[in-house]
Amino acid sequence: MAKKYRVGIIGCGSIANYHARGYQGVEEIEIVALADPVKEAVDEFGDKYGIESRYTDFRQMLDEENLDIVSNATWHKLHAPITIAACARRPKAVLCEKPMATNLGDCDQMLIAAQRNNVKLAIAHQRRFNAAWTEARKLINEGAIGSVRQINAWGTQGFLNYSSHTFDMMRYILGDPKVEWVIGNIERKTERYERDIRIEDKGAGIVGFDNGTVGQLLLELEETSGWPGHRQGGIFYGEDGILDLTEQKIRLLNSQTGGWEELPIEGEDPSVGQMRELIEWIEGKVEHRGQAENGRAAVEIIMAIYESARLHEVVKLPLRTFSSPLDVMVESGDLPVERPGRYDIRAFLLRGEKMSHENP
Repeated sequence: MAKKYRVGIIGCGSIANYHARGYQGVEEIEIVALADPVKEAVDEFGDKYGIESRYTDFRQMLDEENLDIVSNATWHKLHAPITIAACARRPKAVLCEKPMATNLGDCDQMLIAAQRNNVKLAIAHQRRFNAAWTEARKLINEGAIGSVRQINAWGTQGFLNYSSHTFDMMRYILGDPKVEWVIGNIERKTERYERDIRIEDKGAGIVGFDNGTVGQLLLELEETSGWPGHRQGGIFYGEDGILDLTEQKIRLLNSQTGGWEELPIEGEDPSVGQMRELIEWIEGKVEHRGQAENGRAAVEIIMAIYESARLHEVVKLPLRTFSSPLDVMVESGDLPVERPGRYDIRAFLLRGEKMSHENP
């Protein structure tokens, strides 16, 4: 079959490999161009995947390559400006890495840019295409554990990085209910960053969904950080049973199983499934499960946790604070650093002598 869709990838770091492998798994797609401000990075990536058109200026790539799909695989702070620039060139679709943005205002600007240019915007919460998570969603919908009353989950490496997946997981498996309220708190006594954005040292968030479920996430609270293997998953407690979920497996306990039953899981590579559904969305066959409104919902939960910590109250959604409440607390002096010295937990991703990221 002749290739129908031309793809350009912006950002040639580690996460871009998932995008490239996903696109290569879909017959109708061809990756035709790459962009990264670091020439060494774009050349290494281009050699690895056999892509000849390479740019250090992503806007030049957008202007010259007549792209159908643009992947934004850059660091968090660049998601909004690069996605907005890509939408302005009117490709058929833009796939932006998660988290959607670093504050709610940027999320909304991305949505506006996509809407006014008639571009389909998806956020790469690729675990929505994970076979275990999709089977768990099916089981919950079929009533395997009855109405879900509570979810317990654990996180690390900052709410926006790791836990945007986890909060998105809660919504996806429950059938994407709306969030009514959030309460939470954080500790940040060091100058900790993740990919050049401020993150907390520890934290906790409790989320009330409009279907009556309450989700709880504990972030780097080691004494209660869960059992081994609970990375990117959680325990769902229903009125009639329990579902214990990771990316690799599901354990089910209810009156029919008579004990814990581990369910066999088989399915397509989530990266490939994400790209395949993107094509089907472009062609009007389905709605993409990673469409931007779901990415925004995960960011809104996290910003509401920060807002709860800032205002010392239960936060009702929709959230009306559009900047990051974490940044507001730090910059106003309400969250003082007690152990000075900036450090970035993702500094190992940089090249050469660099220890901090620079905007293009």
